[in-house]
Amino acid sequence: MTTDPESPEVLMRVPSEVEAAAIVTALASRGIEALTTGGFTAGFRAEAPGQVSVMVHQDDLAPARQAITEIQQEAHDIDWSQVDVGKDEDE
Repeated sequence: MTTDPESPEVLMRVPSEVEAAAIVTALASRGIEALTTGGFTAGFRAEAPGQVSVMVHQDDLAPARQAITEIQQEAHDIDWSQVDVGKDEDE
């Protein structure tokens, strides 16, 4: 029996649709197609805790894992003291 390289695989699970959407966008910027599932049960819509799954094609699983590692490293490399995040609302 052969496996279908297009079959969906769970890359990761996150607590919110917003976080999942950010991951899908980051992967898309690297040429990796991803989608989310489980959004209705992750938020308050169903009033039940849950997680959103980020799914990729089976043949993209290894490159997607590598991309997530690189994205996480890039986020750690940001020098936030050099980023203009706007004025404090209390000022």
